[in-house]
Amino acid sequence: MDFTSVILSTAYLPPVQYFSKMLKYKTIHIEKFETYSRQTYRNRCEIYTANGKLPLVIPVVRPNGNRTKTTDVRIDYSVKWQREHWRALESAYKNSAYYEFIVDEFAPFYQQQNIELLHEFNERLLHTVLEILGLPIDIQPTDKFIKEYPADTADFRYTIHPKLQHASEDEEFNPKPYFQVFSDRGGFIPNLSIFDLLCNCGKESLEKIL
Repeated sequence: MDFTSVILSTAYLPPVQYFSKMLKYKTIHIEKFETYSRQTYRNRCEIYTANGKLPLVIPVVRPNGNRTKTTDVRIDYSVKWQREHWRALESAYKNSAYYEFIVDEFAPFYQQQNIELLHEFNERLLHTVLEILGLPIDIQPTDKFIKEYPADTADFRYTIHPKLQHASEDEEFNPKPYFQVFSDRGGFIPNLSIFDLLCNCGKESLEKIL
């Protein structure tokens, strides 16, 4: 079966693997109505710091506890996470080749508190990344939850995961090495946030995703 579409979870500055799916399939769906899953890329990304891999986690509020739908998850601005994330991103990437060329595109997301819902925050960040990459990808958010999609739709909602014990083997994705700021200390770390790739490779990022 040849897949023509793909469904992905919402994700905060997603990993390279996530974008490889967006480039491969004709139709892109992003899930909004699933029951929200914790400790996933939905509210976290991973970057490369002087001390190795570091997860950045957006604190959230689930109004209905464990039964909260992704579309209802709210960002918790009572925690000063924006300042912490921005400091971490700046410290990790200020000396990268392309940081100064993209930093102004991302700064507003860490200065304003006018985006209440997590999926909306992620969506706007995603569109910013796609604009930087020059990709006119049409994303279609879901309007209801479907447990099992038709055979022509590849489902990666739960298999692109930061924890290896939950991630499924993906024969389609073969990470391509590229220079990273701290690779002289810890070697190449694959499948980090797209922010890592953009800062280190700029417009050439597409070559590392395909």
